[in-house]
Amino acid sequence: MDFNSHTDMIVRVAVGLVNELTPGERRGRPFPPPRDLTAAATEGLRTGYPGHREVTAAEAAEFAEVAVRLRAVFDAVAAEDVDAAALKVNDLLVETRARPLLQRHDGEPWHLHFHGPGGTMAGDWAASCATGLAIVLGSEFHDRLGVCTAPQCDRVYVDVSRNGTRRFCCTACQNRVKTAAFRARGKGP
Repeated sequence: MDFNSHTDMIVRVAVGLVNELTPGERRGRPFPPPRDLTAAATEGLRTGYPGHREVTAAEAAEFAEVAVRLRAVFDAVAAEDVDAAALKVNDLLVETRARPLLQRHDGEPWHLHFHGPGGTMAGDWAASCATGLAIVLGSEFHDRLGVCTAPQCDRVYVDVSRNGTRRFCCTACQNRVKTAAFRARGKGP
């Protein structure tokens, strides 16, 4: 399931920023706030754009704030409150003054970017992520955004599978749940 290649990358960045920069739980273990915000923010951006440059410390702090705002959107969708998710995205769109602009760079074809006028890098990414999430929420695929359903994991995901049945942030969590269910039926160690 593809929204479009650029939207897919932008939504993956939103997922990466949330998963790298917000505390909670990951794969059955506590996930504290990152010690190195710069590395975490850079890793989050590289989820969708592998060659992205490393961010500065100041940019990383801004990205951490953006990630908290983006997490609230995923949490609302997971709670089946699409109205709240949409309002949170709308707030980000207004605050960042996201506007469409066709750009072509790095050997890519023309594609839409959504940046506010004169913004910071984190602000530009916030505008882009909010727009990507708005595209998903404004379609019949809003349920493709989610929070991992494995115990002790609150990392987020976007389901791009054909059948739309993904409920875990990664295969490790999916395997943990399968193993626990197998053991509960008395069929495992």
